[in-house]
Amino acid sequence: MFSLVKKVLPVMFAGSMLLASQSVLAKQITIGVSFQEMNNDYFVAMKETLEQAASDIGAKVYVADARHDVSKQINDVEDMLQKKVDILLINPTDSVGVQSAVISAHKAGAVVVAIDAQAEGPLDSFVGSENYDAGFQAGEYLAKSLGNKGKVAILDGIPVVPILERVRGFEDAIKKHPEMKIVTKQNGKQERDTALTVTENILQSTPDLAGLFSVNDVGALGALAAIKSNGSQVKLVSVDGQSEAIQEILKPNSPFIATSAQFPRDQMRIALGIALARYWGANVPQTIPVKVKLIDSSNATGFSW
Repeated sequence: MFSLVKKVLPVMFAGSMLLASQSVLAKQITIGVSFQEMNNDYFVAMKETLEQAASDIGAKVYVADARHDVSKQINDVEDMLQKKVDILLINPTDSVGVQSAVISAHKAGAVVVAIDAQAEGPLDSFVGSENYDAGFQAGEYLAKSLGNKGKVAILDGIPVVPILERVRGFEDAIKKHPEMKIVTKQNGKQERDTALTVTENILQSTPDLAGLFSVNDVGALGALAAIKSNGSQVKLVSVDGQSEAIQEILKPNSPFIATSAQFPRDQMRIALGIALARYWGANVPQTIPVKVKLIDSSNATGFSW
């Protein structure tokens, strides 16, 4: 699917740009983007990519940070609709909770594309990573590194589809190995400080823990601090591909052994291209999956978003 999109999208976008150049559009395009949080390099990379692309086409951009508060995100979207945005890119902090905002945007005539995390409601399209594969790849890598045996734990996160899918993928990978057991699943809230505290508690309650899966790199870095402080031999895997995580993976004998890297800049470019194509009248795919790539010490050098 993704390979097809990479071939088709430039054609769609070029056609749409031609329409624009022929003055089909009489006004500046206005884009609103609502992120679940901005205290994360992953979403900062998306924001930078959008602002650059919008500048290239002369579009106006409104950016909002929900701060993991679904009520704030709904209000942020309503504010954008009052500003008559043509396109709404929404990265939901709660896949179900934002449904009313998606419905409002649809009724207002905006093109609505969910990015990174699926949203309930009448979307024009969804662009996001293959999150099940991200969790599964991390689980398989961890299992292999542990000789397919031992106790492992999960640092969970907020209730959005990508996180649920990563956890499901990891759990399915571990189920393949009868001598492995998931002993606990606790919510690190994808935050460094919270993940550190949660991991400390896990290590105290399970001193023979062998491995840990974090649903994102920010949480993993908090967990890493707890592992180092404890002096344990727990091996850590995660999802994202954040630069600080990559540097930790490259360190000799690091507990942080791998992350399933996402490509946030590609997600944003595709989401914007799809939204523009839809705005200019093209039919677009309902879902566009973006592949992930497992990064360990063998291929981490030079990797970046």
